[in-house]
Amino acid sequence: MPVGTQGTVKTVRASDLEDSEYTLILANTYHLYLRPGVDVVAAAGGLHAFMGWDRNILTDSGGFQLFSLAMLRRRSEEGYEFASHVDGSRHLLTPRKVVELQTAFGSDVMMVLDECLGKPGDRSRAEESLALTLRWAETARPLHPGGGQAMFGIVQGGAFPDLRARAARVLTGLDFDGYAIGGVSVGESRELMERAVDGCMGLLPDDKPRYLMGVGKPEDLVDFAGAGIDLFDCVVPTRNARGGGFFVPGGHINIRNARFRSDFRPVQPGCGCFTCSKHSRAYLRHLFLAGEWLAPILATLHNLHYFASLTADIRAAVEEDRFDSWRSEWHEMRSLFDPTAC
Repeated sequence: MPVGTQGTVKTVRASDLEDSEYTLILANTYHLYLRPGVDVVAAAGGLHAFMGWDRNILTDSGGFQLFSLAMLRRRSEEGYEFASHVDGSRHLLTPRKVVELQTAFGSDVMMVLDECLGKPGDRSRAEESLALTLRWAETARPLHPGGGQAMFGIVQGGAFPDLRARAARVLTGLDFDGYAIGGVSVGESRELMERAVDGCMGLLPDDKPRYLMGVGKPEDLVDFAGAGIDLFDCVVPTRNARGGGFFVPGGHINIRNARFRSDFRPVQPGCGCFTCSKHSRAYLRHLFLAGEWLAPILATLHNLHYFASLTADIRAAVEEDRFDSWRSEWHEMRSLFDPTAC
């Protein structure tokens, strides 16, 4: 899922996402609640109409944003009391409020409120936090409006596999429409991320979507898809693009590098995206160095196309029962990648 936190994937139009065959994007309840406000979105006819996007939308509950804004919020049994980062006004987000907001937004997938913890921390803190997250999930589940909206539960538990397993058992007992693994990609090592996933994957039903939140580097997509993950979201494709980073098979390059000054090849020869079909590395480098607005637009178009193509390759390898050999070949290509030789 490309990340469209505030109701837009930065620098691209809905038609650009459609051209890359994306059918699901992510928006954020916390941010949309504060600006433009649920009243505006509801008056527009819901988030799809407000954005002009007629495909699927997943709205995160805002738990991660409130984790990030630790200095502005206070957590209690009731929920999160916080000061808006926009204007300082005071608000309270509860498990019920989060469901009500997402119901009004009309997103296709809503997430329950959870507490996200930072790097491993101590076990007692992780246990206390998980117990609260599970109580919030039990509060939210009966509020699910049904209809066309799905509701996902979120597995927490820090770096402790047994806590992750406990969360998975409780949440599957609540029979959510899908399950997310949260509290990862918060500064921990790859080993701890793998431990968090391994601790619960075997307990999450394989006939419902399994979503690894905030994770989405190319190698993550490949390896965690192999572990059984179905959904990913990450700002990596779009954020890197705004800095001049282009993903290519095997790795990525920074187009600002001086060696591209007179390089008139496309960023990725053979790529079918608009950027590669129309423009050269030299031109793209010029746009970035000149500070032109077109630069991040063209870079984002390429990176979104790259990630869409990668996930299409993963799906094809799974469907054709050749994923293990495909993954081995992919990692071998990556190990041989030399960005200076591109």
